[in-house]
Amino acid sequence: MDSAQLSSLFDAHATELAPALLGCELSVATSAGTVRVRLTEVEAYGDQGEDPGAHSFNGKTARNAALFGPPRHTYVYLNYGIHRCLNLACNSEGTAGGVLLRAGEVLQGRELAIERRGGRDTGAKLLSGPGRLGQGLGITLSMDARAVDIADTTHVTPGSHDAVEFTLVPPSAAVNAHQIRSGPRVGVSGTGGSTRYPWRYWLDADPTVSAYRAGRNVPAEISS
Repeated sequence: MDSAQLSSLFDAHATELAPALLGCELSVATSAGTVRVRLTEVEAYGDQGEDPGAHSFNGKTARNAALFGPPRHTYVYLNYGIHRCLNLACNSEGTAGGVLLRAGEVLQGRELAIERRGGRDTGAKLLSGPGRLGQGLGITLSMDARAVDIADTTHVTPGSHDAVEFTLVPPSAAVNAHQIRSGPRVGVSGTGGSTRYPWRYWLDADPTVSAYRAGRNVPAEISS
């Protein structure tokens, strides 16, 4: 898969894009430096009225507008009043969709990621889970609706005080389809967290992947 093929998947449904992001390398460059990760766990979220687990389910608002396009942009939200979670918007413009980035292996900028995570190196679990990943990448709410450059090689450089650059490149080595697992999304309540939506994707046995946790009030007959 080259950058053109990866870019084209951003015009498709989130469930097509999400597994293709596994193994891709994402760099976030700010004035503080660059952190680059290999994505190992993601979750797909669907369109208005389609996916009860998605922020877009009840329609477009000022807060979730980035989910409605254009694709190839970020969507950042605050979870539990603490965690800044990074998503990549997809689907055709005006049609909502996004992929939550849940975990990654640090390839560059580990010391910066550790500093942002409070100074403690927790090994493979340093950026395991969307809150930790967002923190390690230096994600802020002001980074919502930023363009993501999809390229064949990483070329980001730290910019000025307020500059930020997102670069996504295809996997340096092809990911075997047998490595990819899917299942219910983590911590999503109600039907959206059930096996009707097996829209969490991860690399099997990768140590950076977060632990599964069921959401509240998931119907028992369709829970994992």
